[in-house]
Amino acid sequence: MKILAIVKILSKILPLGGLGGLFLLSCSSPSIPSDATHTDKQPDIYPDYNGVTIPANISPTNFMLPDCEEAVACLSFGNLSFTYGDDNKIIIDDDEWQELRSAAAGSDKGIKVEVYGKKDGKWLSYKSFPIYVAKDTIDPYISYRLIQPSYVAYEDLAIVQRNLTSYDESDIYNNRMIHSEENGHCINCHSFQNYGTNNMHFHMRQFCGGTMLVHNGKLKKIDLKTDSTISAGVYPAWHPTADLVAFSTNTTRQIFHIKDRDKIEVLDYKSDLILYDVQKNEVSNISNAPDEHECFATWSPDGKIIYYTSAHIDTTIFNQGEKSFRKHYDEIKYNIYSRSFDLTTHKFGEPQLVFDAVQLGKSATLPRISPDGRYLTFALGKYGCFHVWHRDADICIVDLQQPLPSPSTLNTKPLNSPESESYPSFSSNGRWIMTASRRDDGSYTRPYISYFDAQGKCYKAFAVPQKDPERNKLLLRSYNRPEFMKQKVKITPWQFATKAQEDAVRAKFVNK
Repeated sequence: MKILAIVKILSKILPLGGLGGLFLLSCSSPSIPSDATHTDKQPDIYPDYNGVTIPANISPTNFMLPDCEEAVACLSFGNLSFTYGDDNKIIIDDDEWQELRSAAAGSDKGIKVEVYGKKDGKWLSYKSFPIYVAKDTIDPYISYRLIQPSYVAYEDLAIVQRNLTSYDESDIYNNRMIHSEENGHCINCHSFQNYGTNNMHFHMRQFCGGTMLVHNGKLKKIDLKTDSTISAGVYPAWHPTADLVAFSTNTTRQIFHIKDRDKIEVLDYKSDLILYDVQKNEVSNISNAPDEHECFATWSPDGKIIYYTSAHIDTTIFNQGEKSFRKHYDEIKYNIYSRSFDLTTHKFGEPQLVFDAVQLGKSATLPRISPDGRYLTFALGKYGCFHVWHRDADICIVDLQQPLPSPSTLNTKPLNSPESESYPSFSSNGRWIMTASRRDDGSYTRPYISYFDAQGKCYKAFAVPQKDPERNKLLLRSYNRPEFMKQKVKITPWQFATKAQEDAVRAKFVNK
């Protein structure tokens, strides 16, 4: 494929015959096996791109046939036809992919994919499948934390940004830049204001602890812990337009199961919601009811409503501290609420029930609102708030124009799998939904994306394409908290590392 790219470049800048006719470069695509035996079976490809709908600007959907010794695939649309094969991997040329993708955008036929695989020395011809291309584009970048799927280890963490239109990936920050055996620190909860990166932040815990906050492109280090709050800010939500961030404050613990397939449970013993004023460096309460555990805030696109999850705690049951929580962990269930917000006074209205998950015997967590304000997506499981550890957890979507508080959910079967689905988010145009999914192996979370059309229909989810389709099988890391971004982060990793070693500016608590 590299030779092919060189040939294309030289053909544009050199006369026929090249370099004075001294030599000719030539290469050819792999041949379609003429002796292949036809089968009506679909090819078992990884990642699974069979019948998916992809954005009009995404990188090539390279794939492999894990159970074959060799593979060849022909991708075609109209008069365009290209053939690829590299051992058992299909690595698509970028320029040819752009031609196919542009031609097929918006078509109901899609790019035709014909796959041939060699097993035990014999070629098989599989049933062809389409890859549909939507007219809608996707945000050019996503970010995620790469982390080992362990329960306590954080010696090697990175918050990474990836260009979806190519395969370019780079660190936003890597904790090994200043991490040592004696002085380790965890990094987590990266967040951006309205898909941009001029206002963003992430947390550092333990050594050099503090919140690394970028405000109008300038980097600060903030200590959000006050004497009037449970903890420093934890799970964040930037206001879409104002210099405000809603945080939860939490006391969390882990418990471990001996027999349950969901090996771990993260319990939220205490949680409140606070508002951080970035310009004034002030913290105030949003909600701190003693019998409610409020968490995971998110804003409406116009910034006039805040949504969040809350679990009602029965004090007659949970009156013995952490021991009671451990004993009754599967009885803790969260609903989704909203409060109005006045940007002038920073006052919040009374709680309004938005989705009654408890009535359904379920627990809802991690709500997000579509950019048009119409749809609410969240993770739904049997109990608790850390659904990434729950195999039964699925992504749900409700139409907020339907009657509340328990509107019927949309069909999200194409988005979900038998394994855990968590942390849903909308793209900036509302046409794509990304989730952290464990569908590949049940252990590692990886970003999957589903097309969500203007009529509210959800399409089959697909894995974020990789240059080497085998990468996620070999990368022993989970992709945590995947977020859409319109642009790259401008602050460099070394700028974050330098600021991290400075003292944090402590926020002030104010009553409102």
